[in-house]
This record gives sequence, C-alpha cells and structure tokens, in this order.
Amino acid sequence: MITSLLVANRGEIACRVFRTCRELGISTVAVYSDADADALHVREADTAVRLPGAAPSETYLRGDLIVKAALAAGADAVHPGYGFLSENAAFARAVTDAGLLWIGPPPEAIEAMASKTRAKELLGVEPLTDVTASDLPVLVKAAAGGGGRGMRIVRELASLPEELRAASAEAASAFGDGEVFVEPYVENGRHVEVQLLCDTHGTVWALGTRDCSLQRRHQKVIEEAPAPGLPAALEASLLDTAVRAAKAVGYVGAGTVEFLVADGRAHFLEMNTRLQVEHPVTEEVYGVDLVALQLAVAEGRELPPEPPAPHGHAIEARLYAEDPAREWAPQTGLLHRFEIPREGRVRVDTGYVSGDGVGIHYDPMLAKIVVHAPTRAEAARKLAHTLERARIHGPATNRGLLVASLRHPEYASPDVLDTGFYDRNLPALTTAPEGERYAAVAAALAAAAANRSRFGGGWRNLRSQDETRTYGEHEVRYRPTRSGGFEVTAPEGVRVVAASPGRVRLEVAGVVRDFTIDAYGDGAVHSGPHRLAVRPRFTDPSEQTAPGSLLAPMPGTVVRVADGLAVGDRVTAGQPLLWLEAMKMEHRVTAPASGTLTALHAAPGRQVEVGALLAVVQTEATEEDPV
Repeated sequence: MITSLLVANRGEIACRVFRTCRELGISTVAVYSDADADALHVREADTAVRLPGAAPSETYLRGDLIVKAALAAGADAVHPGYGFLSENAAFARAVTDAGLLWIGPPPEAIEAMASKTRAKELLGVEPLTDVTASDLPVLVKAAAGGGGRGMRIVRELASLPEELRAASAEAASAFGDGEVFVEPYVENGRHVEVQLLCDTHGTVWALGTRDCSLQRRHQKVIEEAPAPGLPAALEASLLDTAVRAAKAVGYVGAGTVEFLVADGRAHFLEMNTRLQVEHPVTEEVYGVDLVALQLAVAEGRELPPEPPAPHGHAIEARLYAEDPAREWAPQTGLLHRFEIPREGRVRVDTGYVSGDGVGIHYDPMLAKIVVHAPTRAEAARKLAHTLERARIHGPATNRGLLVASLRHPEYASPDVLDTGFYDRNLPALTTAPEGERYAAVAAALAAAAANRSRFGGGWRNLRSQDETRTYGEHEVRYRPTRSGGFEVTAPEGVRVVAASPGRVRLEVAGVVRDFTIDAYGDGAVHSGPHRLAVRPRFTDPSEQTAPGSLLAPMPGTVVRVADGLAVGDRVTAGQPLLWLEAMKMEHRVTAPASGTLTALHAAPGRQVEVGALLAVVQTEATEEDPV
C-alpha cells in the first residue's frame, strides 16, 4: 500500500491531491520552485523538496529532479497532477524504473493517447498535412498537453508558418514538447467530454459527460456535469466511443475523451491521459473521490462492476487573475483578502489564501468554485451568488465575467451553448454593472471621510468648488455640508445617509444600500464584488510616454523578437514585433500603426513589469501638403 506520495505539480492540484491523502492516512511530499517557496501546496505538505530555479523548464518539467526528490523524501508513489509532465510517457517510465509507483496509465497507453497525433491515428482520424486555402480555417494544436496552450486558429494561409512556430514555442515551454499538428477547425461547436476510470482487472467506468464549451483562448472557463440537452442517442454514442478508446489501449486510471459536437455529430478531439482540471463536477454528481479511486487502482484494487448513479447538476467556475476587458491579460500582485463563502454544496479548490502573492511564472488560475444542486438552474444561481459574495481583494480577476456569464440568457439555454459564447458576448459581459457607479461614489466618500479624520476640515461658509474623484470610468463629484456630511452632485439621484472611512450608506431611488470599502494602497479600492481602479487627480509628467510607445500589457518575459527587427525599420499596423510569455501563455505585441521603429528596448530573456516600455513606433504624417 502507498504510505508516502509525491505530487509532481504545484498549486491547487497539489493541494487537491494532498487533501485526499490526509483522509487516507498517506504522507505527502511537495516539490517547489524558488518562486513557489512559500506557496500553499508547500505549506500543506508533510515534507517538501526544492527544485532550483523558477521557470517551468528548470523545475516542474525536470523529471529527473522530481524522481530524485521522491527518492530523497522517502516517497513510494508519484502523482503527476495535470499539466507539466502528467502526460509524459518518459517521465512515467522514469518513475517506475526508480522503483516508485506511478499514479496514472501505463506509459504505452500514454504514448498511444497522450499525443494527439497518435491518438487520432489510432481512431482513424488523419491530421492535415498539406494545408490549402480550401482547408481554412484550421487549428494548430500541441501534440502533448492541453489547457489551451500551443493552440492557434488560422484563417489566412500566409499566417500559418508563423502560427506553427508560435504554437510550438508555447507548447515546448508549457510541456517540454514542441510537437504540433494541424486539424480542421469546427466553428462554434460544443465541447463535450467523457470521464473514464479503468482498473487493472478490465473494468471500465464511463462517469457521464461534461460540457466545457465556455472557453477563452481555448482554455475552459465554466464547466458542468452532466452536459445539458444532449440527445440520448448522441450521449450513448459518446460514452461508447470513449469506452472503446480506453479498451483499445489497455487504459488504466483516470482519463478523459474529448469531443466537439456540431450539427448533431461528434468529432473526436483527443484523450487526456490524466485527471482533468474540471474533475470536481463529476465527483459532485457521482459522489466519488476520483483521486482516491486513482490511488486504489494503482494499488491493484478492483472497481465495482458499475459506477454509482448520478444525482443532480454541478457547475465549476475557474477564477483567474486576469482582465477579460484587456484581452484576458493576466494579472499579478498580492491577494490581500481571499475569502469565498462555502455554505451549502459549495466546494473551493485553490492554491491560495489571503496574503499570498500571484506571480508571473505559472497559470493565473486562483481557484475553482464548484456548486452542486438538484437542477442546473439552481446550481447556476447559487454559484453566481457565491462569487458575488466572495471577498477577493488584490489583482483584477474574471469574477464579474463569471457572474455575468452564469446569468446570461444564452447560458440558461443549453441548445444555443457553444464555444463561440465569449466571441459573441464579451463586450456586454465586461460592461460595468449598474451597481459599480454607486460603489465608486461610496469609495470617494470613504476617502473624503478618511481625509477629514486625518486632517480635519469640512464645510466652509464660502462655497467651494466640488471635490472630484475618479475610479475607473466613474467620475464622482461631492461637497461637504453644513451638518458635517456630504452632498453628491454627480452622479445625480444619490443621497448620503452616512459616510465613514470604511463604511458608507447611500440612498438611491428610495432604496438604502450599504457599502464596505477596503483599500490597500495598491491603486485599487474594493467594495463588495467591485474592484475600482483609482485614477490620480493629477498626471505625473515623469509617467507620460511618447506617442507610439508600446508598453508591456502584463508582467512577463520577452521570449522572441521578430527576425531581423532593428531600430530604423519600417513596420506596418498589426505587424508582430515581439512576443511576451506570461503565466505559461505567449502574448504577441504588434505595431499600433504603420511607421518607423525608433526605439527597441526588448531582448529575448528580458523580464519586464507591466507598463515597461518595449518599443516606440513613430507614425507617418498623413496630412496632405498645403496647395
């Protein structure tokens, strides 16, 4: 039996596996990079082993170091989690060759299925080789790994070589394998998958379906089980295909077969030979612990002939430190408060607690919030309410987008649900909710009350000009009153009931609302579900930039500069100039307009902070000469 287990991963998945190990009485071993030295998964483990360095290629992708760590810590088993080396057959062999128990499928099954190209060959699906204009659009995809990394949609044949190169670089960075392939891209289908669990005695469980259609950059955002609204015959076909695929390769352990469903037909995508990020929704519906079952299977135990019966509906939302309104730009910084209500059937899988920092090196996911309820509508309502009540004080997140998505009419109608949801609805979903303007009023009054407490002052007999404060796009104007309170002059229709440094009460259209205000001096104010960026009253001249300046949209590392690019070159609008890698994703920086490159401060390997000057493009004058 397993007595000590090392998780070859980090963050929430390591914490998730450790939780099951504690329940089973198994000791735990963490590995950590220098960037993760004080991470939650390190603090929760019984013992931990350092992997020197910070980049994944130096740490979590070094299978040799992880095997040495397991042996040094006295572990007798290794769980790969997901991502990194979880679908690497060579790593699985290295684990077993060292005399350790591998919590996963046999290396031969990984080789057959973890590589998307070989999996498609096994099931008779041929990748595209010689792509022509008639094949467009196509999808460039990493052969190893998942999570949207190493994927590019190509709609113009001329851009295919560059997208192949970019996808390969991103895949190599994330998974240690730069192999990519090309397949037809099916527009706006549904992403549906089947959870499998297989033992060494020939038993194969198909634990129903999941729908993962709500995605950004090919990475899932909201997932649910079971997949709603599937015709019975189609669902049966999906389950049958998944079981046949598992039996064809002698699969053992947990795995997932993914499909794209369009026009009533299912197109095989891939088989993930590992636990999926979204496995909790299946656990909640079937009442099982998939990690515990993985361990039992690895120990040679036999599964019951049939899985438990499913009950109810579960929805998972991935909370990311990112700004959906700024092309999903990942965010970094300190999580001053990170408190998510857990009443009822609410589950939170996370690798963070209050006081932890979000860095640049890894995925920006903060937590997975999962709700189980008797019906889909009840689960969506509870999940949205839970997210609204959470206290998430720190970097910008996608919390508002998640709430708006769960309440959107399209989401309530699974017959129109597909992977194009965010392409169609993102502007509306990222529009500030009506309540945000009143939160801005409360923030302005709380700041004014704090200044009054510190410095004194108040109403004067000579009426002074209104005070103005701006939070995001919301300008607030107010003035002190004779009674010691405040009068709001913009926006109109707001009456101040009470105002103190941390709490403000406002009346709007006869309804009284209470606002709690928290500020940490990091350029943002938090009130309920609202994060309000503080805009300074006066612009610092030293922070002004020249026209045409290209600033880093996020902290990260410059991984490439366009071949031959040099100061003095002419560039065209939209031309890729350089690439940043942040949180395991590659982001392209393009010329904002046609003109001349007058400065280039980026070089491969350089780490930059958000707002750092990368390059300057001096645009050409377009005015005609006077006659």
